[in-house]
Amino acid sequence: MTLLLCLVGTAQARTSSAGAGHHPDPELAPLRLLLQEPESKIDLAIAKLTIDRMIDPMVDYKATLKELHELANGIKVRFPNGSSNDAKLELLVTSLALPGAWNGDRPFSYDLNDPFGKNLRNKLLSTYLATRKGNCVSMPELLVILGQKLGLDITLAEAPEHLLAKYRNDRGVWVNIEATSFGTKSDAGYQHDLDISPKALANGIYLRPLSKRESIAAMMDTLMEFYKAQGQQERTIAVADLALQTDPKDVEAMLQKGSAYFHLIKQRYMAKYPSPALIPASQRQDYGNLSRQNDYWFAQAEALGWTQPTPAQDAQYLQTVQRAKSGQ
Repeated sequence: MTLLLCLVGTAQARTSSAGAGHHPDPELAPLRLLLQEPESKIDLAIAKLTIDRMIDPMVDYKATLKELHELANGIKVRFPNGSSNDAKLELLVTSLALPGAWNGDRPFSYDLNDPFGKNLRNKLLSTYLATRKGNCVSMPELLVILGQKLGLDITLAEAPEHLLAKYRNDRGVWVNIEATSFGTKSDAGYQHDLDISPKALANGIYLRPLSKRESIAAMMDTLMEFYKAQGQQERTIAVADLALQTDPKDVEAMLQKGSAYFHLIKQRYMAKYPSPALIPASQRQDYGNLSRQNDYWFAQAEALGWTQPTPAQDAQYLQTVQRAKSGQ
């Protein structure tokens, strides 16, 4: 099967430990409430839409929840009496991938016109439901949300710049569901295709089934990407801190945090001073602190086994997209 990435939005920006150190940002109160919920009471649909509304307040929360409920019910009626969970999982996947009454004859598919996920709106669940064109953020998130609504043991997992679904089958074995192509893929396949190091696997930063709370942290990466694009680097750092408090192995949050410090350096100093030597003495301590934080968080990610993607990998991915387009 073909693996289609969209890149979850990490900026690979660094220069040549600690958080922002401010009072809690009231705008981030919804995230703190989500993360305080007992694991058994977490609803990933509510979590995802809460995050999406922080990006776009025009997201219709109630209407989207209603649409998810109707979509799940339309799939559930396809389950024969006594169906195994494996059979239910197969029907869930085909209900998304194939046209039928269960999806209004409008199946879901990968958006080949936005292969690197540059359009942030395409990562919103409401956009995916409206357009039926998704990416490696919206597609696995919808699959997992619906699967959990249908009682399946399914959750999110992370790979380099990629989200996937993990399903525990009737034999108790975790199976990777590649939502961008509605197929399965082995751990070894992801290791090969995404150049995952043995160190990264040993440290559990990739291909690990996430708890519901850890899944919320993974979903928050899109919010970090949004704040970064808006120039709100302190908020990016604050969201990254919440993610890392939830999942200390969240490498994407580390990278977002390190990148945010780099952008603070750009905003405060690189845009004003051609050389660090020209920075006024009164501001050099701040410049040094930002630089150390930038280096620190990238070093933390590297220590866990993260490696920076290469231009060759991007080019290879674009070739995959072009082949997929030709196949259409």
